[in-house]
Amino acid sequence: MNQSSKGIAAHGTTVVLATGGTIAGRAARPDDHVGYVAGQVPVADLLDAVPGLRDLPLEGEQVAQVDSRDMSLPVWQAMVKRLEHHLARPEVGSAVIAHGTDTLEETAYLLHALLQPTKPVVLTCAMRPSTALMADGPQNLSDAVALARHPGACGVLVVCAGEVHTGLEVSKVHSYRLNAFDSGDAGALGLMEAGQLRLFRVFPEPAQSTPLGALRLERFLSATALPRVALLISHADADGDMVRALLVQPAEQPLRGLVVAGTGNGSVNQALEAALVEAQAAGVRVVRTTRCARGTVLPRPGQALPEISGLSPVKARLALVLELLAS
Repeated sequence: MNQSSKGIAAHGTTVVLATGGTIAGRAARPDDHVGYVAGQVPVADLLDAVPGLRDLPLEGEQVAQVDSRDMSLPVWQAMVKRLEHHLARPEVGSAVIAHGTDTLEETAYLLHALLQPTKPVVLTCAMRPSTALMADGPQNLSDAVALARHPGACGVLVVCAGEVHTGLEVSKVHSYRLNAFDSGDAGALGLMEAGQLRLFRVFPEPAQSTPLGALRLERFLSATALPRVALLISHADADGDMVRALLVQPAEQPLRGLVVAGTGNGSVNQALEAALVEAQAAGVRVVRTTRCARGTVLPRPGQALPEISGLSPVKARLALVLELLAS
């Protein structure tokens, strides 16, 4: 779903969709960065906490109030529907999504794969709750709006701790630091510095809409459940017991796919691979990626299991889910 031409981001209304997360979290004490409850602060209060946003044409909308560890199909569907609605409005130039950090990379990839927006859609977040003595959410939200309104910005983007990433490349790589995100070998797309964007490379061209993409979007929005795809990790002394257990689960939601995060260049323990080949022979789609934080899986002759190159394990899982939806 492509929206009007690039460059519109510097003008028009920016819609801010809030979904909860740490950025909307509250704790009993300002020094508590761990024992907070996510998804408590409404979008209007998030925006009011950033004085620099008050004179900008913004609209806030509460899509959900969840801890992103509990991100689910209904929340994703609501988010996608509201984005479709707002991005189709000619007066809207961009969108910002306030999201939890735990599954932000999955949502970013999903929006990238389903919508291919030309108008910028910027996800942002926080590693500290809103009640923290030095909360990072307000600055991240300010940066997100500035990035969304930057001339030429397009596609799904992520900004956190001043670092700008694309939705395709971003991953969460740290459990508590403010700069918790990384783009692997590609590196950050740019930096937000005092409200200004310093680009290291050009914005990636959004993918063109295709009939297959439209079919995936239609089926995603109408689904009552996603195709069941499990994610496994290859490790020392692995076996195939979990794979075989998954194959005999109840038929009301049969296993449709398996993603295995292999060691190194996507290599899989022999015992685990044997079970995955059995699953493949039983009609389950099986793909390999790597559990390494950097690098990609390079194909080599004779591999029993196909690879999904360039995607992290959680994104590879979503890629297979979307493929199965359209099959």
